[in-house]
Amino acid sequence: MNITAVYFVFPGNLETPTGGYHYDRRLIHELRQLGLGVETIALSDQFPFPDDQALEDAREALAAVPEGAVVIIDGLAFGTLEHLAEAEAQRLRIIALCHHPLALESGLDQAQQQRFQASEQRALHAACAVLVTSEHTRQSLIDQFAMPPEKVVVALPGTDPAPFSPCIGSPLRLLTVASLTRRKAHDVLIDALAPLTDLPWQARFVGGKGFDPDWSEALQQQVNRLQLQDRIQLVGAVDDLEAEFQNADLFVLPSRYEGYGMVFAEALAAGLPVIAARAGAVPDVVPESAGLLVPPDDTAALTEALSNLLTQDDLRRQLQAGARNAAANLPTWADTACRVALLAEDTLRSPS
Repeated sequence: MNITAVYFVFPGNLETPTGGYHYDRRLIHELRQLGLGVETIALSDQFPFPDDQALEDAREALAAVPEGAVVIIDGLAFGTLEHLAEAEAQRLRIIALCHHPLALESGLDQAQQQRFQASEQRALHAACAVLVTSEHTRQSLIDQFAMPPEKVVVALPGTDPAPFSPCIGSPLRLLTVASLTRRKAHDVLIDALAPLTDLPWQARFVGGKGFDPDWSEALQQQVNRLQLQDRIQLVGAVDDLEAEFQNADLFVLPSRYEGYGMVFAEALAAGLPVIAARAGAVPDVVPESAGLLVPPDDTAALTEALSNLLTQDDLRRQLQAGARNAAANLPTWADTACRVALLAEDTLRSPS
């Protein structure tokens, strides 16, 4: 391998507990394990809504990168850096890392969606290559952003091997792992669980509350209003996710959109049956043999799926076996890093 170093640019704090930052952290670590020097550059935490100072700081940060260097830029920032991307396109070998298009985030108004669509399309077209985390996202960029197919490369997130959960809870323990943001649809899940209080279950919603504090508070109020405080616990972010998976009996997360959904792969690695929405790349991650997928934002369908798994032991064991089988086929983080390292080398060697 000829390439020896890359620069990795991201907004905010690399330790932020989200799937996107987890991908970044593990990719950086695994690239270093391959012998690549990876220099990290942190931009303002205001992205994807940067002010003038954040944009100027980003300009200065990229200007300090040596000419001809390979630079991987996380899409949470890159999607709003269209002017800078175009200005640096000839000097740097830019790889855009798109976890999912910014315009597909929930809670945006139409003007924000249009602004993100326009800015991200310009930025992506300025990059030498675009790295995505699923075939679904690749196709979305080709179809919706007019990206040339040869420029968009998939590097699936890896998954660490994990012991299988025994799935012997009494009552059954439902686990949700996701930051409390609108896109993750915790509100739909709470409403879907409300009619099922005659069944024995407990639910843990694990995920950071600081990304949208107003939404987090609204979710707690929803739990209180439906008198589910004794059933649903919003526990915030935790350090030991493996323990959460080990103590769960089934995993449920009805996201309105996922560019990949690493947490679903982690649930499969733990051998957990999955209930999710058929949204974004989720069907590519969760096989029918391991989970029940329902339409996004369909509370009644989600209630029915939950009821089926809570009451039908044979179905739950069948999907549990399917999850364990699927776990054997999950890619590793070393696989992810090798794919990205090859892309970086190709980018370095390709003509400007």
